[in-house]
Amino acid sequence: MKERFLVGSDLDRTLIYSPRALALDMADELAPRLLTVEVHHGRPLSFMTEHCAELLVRLIAAAEFVPVTTRTRSQYQRVHLPGPVPGWAPRYAICANGGHLLVDGVTDQDWHAQIQATLAQNCAPLDEIVHHLALAADPEWTLKRRVAEDLFAYLVVEREQLPAGWIEELTGWAAERGYTLSLQGRKVYLVPQPLTKSTALAEVERRTGASTVLTAGDSLLDAELLLAADGGYRPGHGELADTGWAAPGVTALTEVGVAAGEEIVRRLLARVQVPTAVR
Repeated sequence: MKERFLVGSDLDRTLIYSPRALALDMADELAPRLLTVEVHHGRPLSFMTEHCAELLVRLIAAAEFVPVTTRTRSQYQRVHLPGPVPGWAPRYAICANGGHLLVDGVTDQDWHAQIQATLAQNCAPLDEIVHHLALAADPEWTLKRRVAEDLFAYLVVEREQLPAGWIEELTGWAAERGYTLSLQGRKVYLVPQPLTKSTALAEVERRTGASTVLTAGDSLLDAELLLAADGGYRPGHGELADTGWAAPGVTALTEVGVAAGEEIVRRLLARVQVPTAVR
């Protein structure tokens, strides 16, 4: 029987990159050509290399490809990934760290209700988290405070100005209330522990009947996603790389920035294709 592949990939700093995260540390004349995949307020916001886009189109043709992101639904809908035909969009997408499972662009309400019931039973109320962040986050280094989809909270901060020990203290406080802290770039996320990308991807696996699951991600919120797969990839940057995180079956790449995104897609494509040369 033919092997059926399911590929779940994080977006930001794994597959797509903001200007701040591109890491174009080479001579200008050697920099890769970039494709804009997200525009916000009329300005280009996220990119991948053109060659990565070519590889991704081939990957989409060979496997069920699922974006798996902590972004809200509206933030995700700004992203337009390359596909086999103009206007293509993935059949399945996972938003809000697993809180929303989109099917043909529409939220699966049964899945969302199931997630909400699980969080209500196992975690402190989100209002308690939001209130604590309002007290704990100094306005001098806090740029924004946000609640995402009524599921989790996050801050946008000046990372270099965070007080020593503040992240560690907040991590412990959050864990006592059933939340995970993740520091990604300038964002500090407090996410309910049962709200995971891996749980939502397992539901897609069940629906598609996939026989092999491959994943990619760079942050603490991607760790379970990587561990739950038959094979995973993480870039040489990000929260997991910074802590030296490693696990059996997870390939730690050395590439960083947008070059890592291209290498991840190259590796995924090599796994799902009948063996051919992938340049």
